[in-house]
Amino acid sequence: MIPLLINQSESMVKVRLVTLKDHAEDALKRLQEMGLLHVEEARELNPVDREAIENQRNRVRTTLNTLNDIIDRLPGERTVSISDDGSLALDDIIEQTARMRRSISEITDKYDLFKADLDNLLELGQHLELLSRSIDIPLRDLQYSGSYLFTNVVVQSEELHRIFAERAFPLVLHETSVAGGGAVVTYFAAKTTNRKTIETIIRDLGIATLKMPSDDITVGQFIERNREIIQKRRQGLEDLQREIQQTVENNLEELVLFREVLAGEDERLTVLQQANEARYVTLIEGWVPESRSAEITAGLREFLTYSYVETTEPVRGDAPPTKLKNPKGVQPFEVIVQLFSLPKYGDWDPTPSVAYFFAFFFGLMLNDFIYAVGLLFLARFLLDKLVDDPTSEGTRLFRNVLYISGSVAVVLGILSGTYLGDFFQMFFGIQLESLALIKRVQTQLSNPISFIILSLIIGLIHLNIAHMLALIRGVKEHHPGIVISKIGLFLVQIFGIPYLFQNMLGINLLPLDPALYGSFLYPLIGGVVLVIVGAFVEMGALGAVFWIFDLTGILGDVMSYSRLAGVGLATFYLASSFNLLSDWVSKTISSAVPGIIGIIMAFLVGVVLLLAFHIFNLLLSTLAAFIHSLRLCFVEFLLKFYEGGGKEYAPFHLKFRKEIIVGKKS
Repeated sequence: MIPLLINQSESMVKVRLVTLKDHAEDALKRLQEMGLLHVEEARELNPVDREAIENQRNRVRTTLNTLNDIIDRLPGERTVSISDDGSLALDDIIEQTARMRRSISEITDKYDLFKADLDNLLELGQHLELLSRSIDIPLRDLQYSGSYLFTNVVVQSEELHRIFAERAFPLVLHETSVAGGGAVVTYFAAKTTNRKTIETIIRDLGIATLKMPSDDITVGQFIERNREIIQKRRQGLEDLQREIQQTVENNLEELVLFREVLAGEDERLTVLQQANEARYVTLIEGWVPESRSAEITAGLREFLTYSYVETTEPVRGDAPPTKLKNPKGVQPFEVIVQLFSLPKYGDWDPTPSVAYFFAFFFGLMLNDFIYAVGLLFLARFLLDKLVDDPTSEGTRLFRNVLYISGSVAVVLGILSGTYLGDFFQMFFGIQLESLALIKRVQTQLSNPISFIILSLIIGLIHLNIAHMLALIRGVKEHHPGIVISKIGLFLVQIFGIPYLFQNMLGINLLPLDPALYGSFLYPLIGGVVLVIVGAFVEMGALGAVFWIFDLTGILGDVMSYSRLAGVGLATFYLASSFNLLSDWVSKTISSAVPGIIGIIMAFLVGVVLLLAFHIFNLLLSTLAAFIHSLRLCFVEFLLKFYEGGGKEYAPFHLKFRKEIIVGKKS
């Protein structure tokens, strides 16, 4: 029985990660990516000042990168023989490397300028060679600007050329376009008055304008001379490339020696840091579900070279976080338990029992098919607009609570034949009994006395489940006072209720000879004595007073469940009253305004009133059912055996929301 009513939270293990302090940030990033560790503590153990070592190590690594960049300028592979010279000073190596980088940079900067000039000459020669097929005029005429005319040469794709032609050609006096290699070179002449417009078109389309040399030669002459210049530029680039490689080649042995010395120094500094931090390390502690402990241990050890990961079971004094572990159908009601208090680690999780009773209480109090369907609709389409983060886990669970509880109300509404109160009986003359799937359910829930009796029976069952769980808890935790008191309480109920009903009301609750009821007095008195003794054992002298509340509390607690009938009947009668009121207003309008207009007005007003009244009743009844279900589960049930006070398992992880609301005013 217990696993169906009470669950256990997931077992946790403590994870202790010991790593070098300079690896702490990487460790936290890794933990954030894994999203498993509930971090409890991250602190330093006896920190030391590592600034000097760290700065030196950074200088070494920067110089190593520079040396690698220089050496990589040599093509191919080669073997370099170096001498073991340990007399080189670190500062000298860094200074000589910086000087070498500056000297090579002068050559590489010159090489980059030559390369850019060559690329420009190649592009210009290619485009002018296309244009030379149609025209051969001086270069200055290709890019002329005067008071009446201006000329220019542009290069564009074939698609852009079509657009350019449509927009600009009506404004030009002459144009020559030559296509080749996927590009179109266009020479045009236009009036100076249209220059601004044409240049705007060129700029908007992103068309390139060729920059012409100022030489006083024709296009053909330029092409011939350009070929010679390109050849010289290529030769110059090859010479510069050889100069760079020769410079590196001449100093290669020294450069490789520097690199080897610095690599050894970097390794030495690393070892020195580790040696210093072997005693002064970073400790990160936290909790992880036992089922995922192997995953986090393997992930950390694989990611962090210098680390120690240890997992241990909780010990006395530890306070692990609680990670609830419930079946999928029960899981949404974890949010209800958390409204009361999360269970402590290792304590009972009452989510299953809360799930059953909360959903049943809610459905019993709402108990209307149309209202229940309306609630499901609101939960699906309106809830997201009422919360700050519709994608959060809490919102998802709460929506599922409404789905499940509303579904129970749907079933009970069908069984009892309740649709907007007596709507069908009021407007269509269909009796509730004919709408009910099970007439006995309809009779039980429509009669106030029978509904109240049913509510009290439900309350008696619900309360005794709570007392039974409290008895089991008392045995488990070795609280004799609770055990004695609960046994006495059960004796009082088992024998006292039939005895009082038979002697005071003449009602025989059990199929026994009336004479036998007199013998129930002795176990009843014994139960009262046990309640008194249990109160003294549990509370000492205060038990002399509080045992009375234990006995009288049974009656008060059971009577509290009459709210099930009260809210359920209020939902039905309020719906019926709204039906009656809408019908009365509609008939009044129909009689006051004769003819078809009166009928239409009566119908429209009646429909509007019905919608408004029933939406109001839906919201009011849903709120009442939710609040009173919470009250019965919290006050009458959980307080009998449940303590709570746990802390939620909140793993350190990256949070990503698909939708984020910005600019919202508070």
